[in-house]
Amino acid sequence: MGEVVLRILLPAIIWSVSATEMNTDSCFCKLKGEIDDCSCKVENVDSFNNVKIFPLISSLLEYDYFRYYKVNIFRSCPFGTNSDGKCGSKSCAVDKCKDEHIPPGLKKNHSQNKYSREAQKEHKCDDENELGVIDAHISQKSKDAFQTWKKYDDLVDNFCEPEDEHSEDAVYYDLVRNPERFTGYMGPSAVNVWQLIYDQNCFKPDNEENSAYLPRKQVVVVAELCLEKRVFYRMISGFHTSINVDVTANWLKPATSSWGQPSWGPNVEEFKKRFDPKLTWGEGPQRLKNLYFLYLVELRALSKVAPFLEQEEFYTGKDQDDKEVKKAVHELLKMCKSFPEHFDESKLFQEDKKQLEEFKVHFRNISRIMDCVGCDKCRMWGKIQIRGLGTALKILFSGDSMRPDSTITQNHKKGILPFQLQRGEIVALLNSFGRLSKSIHELEVFRKLMA
Repeated sequence: MGEVVLRILLPAIIWSVSATEMNTDSCFCKLKGEIDDCSCKVENVDSFNNVKIFPLISSLLEYDYFRYYKVNIFRSCPFGTNSDGKCGSKSCAVDKCKDEHIPPGLKKNHSQNKYSREAQKEHKCDDENELGVIDAHISQKSKDAFQTWKKYDDLVDNFCEPEDEHSEDAVYYDLVRNPERFTGYMGPSAVNVWQLIYDQNCFKPDNEENSAYLPRKQVVVVAELCLEKRVFYRMISGFHTSINVDVTANWLKPATSSWGQPSWGPNVEEFKKRFDPKLTWGEGPQRLKNLYFLYLVELRALSKVAPFLEQEEFYTGKDQDDKEVKKAVHELLKMCKSFPEHFDESKLFQEDKKQLEEFKVHFRNISRIMDCVGCDKCRMWGKIQIRGLGTALKILFSGDSMRPDSTITQNHKKGILPFQLQRGEIVALLNSFGRLSKSIHELEVFRKLMA
C-alpha cells in the first residue's frame, strides 16, 4: 500500500498551490510558512517534534504495552475481492506473536476492563450462600441482541469500523518486529485501494462549488471547499504522505558487491518521485504540508485526552515496565500540552451539525477499505494508523465542550455512559502519532541528503 508512487495513484487530482510551493529547486522539502487551516508554522513543528517529541515517542513505543497489538488482518474486503491483489513478496508477510512472548497481563480473558490490575485478581463466590444465587443463564437470542446493541453504540461513538478483538482470527502482532517499510507491494491492487479512498470517500466539491469537477478528470481546488471538507481531505492526504515518507526512508537497497548484503536506508530518488514538484505537477510540497496538518490534529487529541490517559495504568503484568511506561506517558503528555499553537477543533461543524455524521460515515468507509489492501504488513499498519486517527477524532469531538482548551477526563460522560477508550484505541493512537512524528523526523534526513 505504502509503496505506490503518488503521481501514479492520483493521475487526475490537482491541488491548487501557491507560487512559492511551485518552487522547483532541489530544496523543495525545506518547507516554510503557515500550515493551512492552522495558526502555526512548519518550522515550529519541525523544532518541537524533532527535538522534544520524537525522542520521547520513539522510546515509549518500544515498551510491551504499545508494541503488542491485537487485530484481525484477514477480514474480507467489503468492496469486492482482493484475492487477485495479494502480495507475493516475503516482505509483505507479518509474523504473529508466539504465546510465550505476549505479556501475561494481555493474555487473560477478562471483560472490557481486563487490562487493569483489579481485573487480574481472582474473585471467589461464597458457594454456601445459596440464598443469594441468581440465575445467570442468558439465552443465545439475548446474547445476539447484546452484540447488536454494542455494535450500534460503537458506531455512534466511533469513527472507525469496530475491531473485533475477540474473533478467533484476531491475534497479537509485535509492531517493533514488524516495522512499516518498503515491501514491494504495488500495481493495480494498490492503485485501486487509493483510488477507492480518494474517489469515493473523500469530500469533493459540489457542482455549484466547482463546475470543472469531473469523476475521473478532476481539478480539486482545496481552498474552495468548506473547512470541514478541507480538514478531511488534508488528513487523508497527510496519512498517505506519511506512508510514502516512511517507505522511501526505509527502502531495501541491493548489495553493492557479490559478497555484500542488502541494506535498509533512505532512497532519495524514490522520495523525489513522490514529492518533487517537477514530478508531481507542483503537488509535492502541499502533500508534505498535509503531513504536518495531520500531525497537529493528533497532537491536539493527545493534549485534550491527557487527563484521561494520566489515570490509566498501562497494565501488562510486568510491574517495573508498567511503572516506567506510566512515567514515560506522563512525560510525553506534558510535552504535548506545552505546544502553544494547537489545532482548534472548535471551529468545525458550527453551521451544520449533520455534517459531523457525514464526516463519520466517510471516515468509517476508509477504515473498512483497509481490509482490501493486498499486503499483510501494509494492511496491518494501515488499520493501526486509521484506527489511531479515528480515535483522535473521537477524542476531539467528545467531552463537555468544544473550547480550544477543553479536555477529557475519566469522569466525562456521553449521555449516561462514561467516555471510554479501549486498550486497542490507545495503542493505535500512540503508534499512529509515532508514525507521523517519525515521518517529520525523516524529512530532516532527506533535507540533509539533498542539500
